[in-house]
Amino acid sequence: MPRRSSSPTAHPPDQPERLERAGYSHCVIFKRVGEGRPYPDHGLTAGEWASFAPRQVRLDELVTTKDTLFLAALLDEDSTFYGDLFAHVVEWRGEYYLEDGLHRALRAALQQRHVLHARVYSLAG
Repeated sequence: MPRRSSSPTAHPPDQPERLERAGYSHCVIFKRVGEGRPYPDHGLTAGEWASFAPRQVRLDELVTTKDTLFLAALLDEDSTFYGDLFAHVVEWRGEYYLEDGLHRALRAALQQRHVLHARVYSLAG
């Protein structure tokens, strides 16, 4: 079987070239893995989050606010049964922070999807 040659900086055709400009030589899931929320507390309740219409957000534009994954939650088909069906993202200072929905985002990536449906709140700052 012939071996495929690959360049270390080659991207699949659907990956933006900006990853390479940002210093990445390979595909990434998230823009960055963060620890905690760098933005001020917004005080939104679950009902207030529900008032934002979901929209598509690219996974590679998201900065996580959690650095720990619970595998059981990732594999649980009913993990959204008691919560919002959509991830919660806070836009602050030009960055998109994934506040809630890390497991949904990783499931999307495992299914080779590049976008996530999320409710986005723009926080002035």
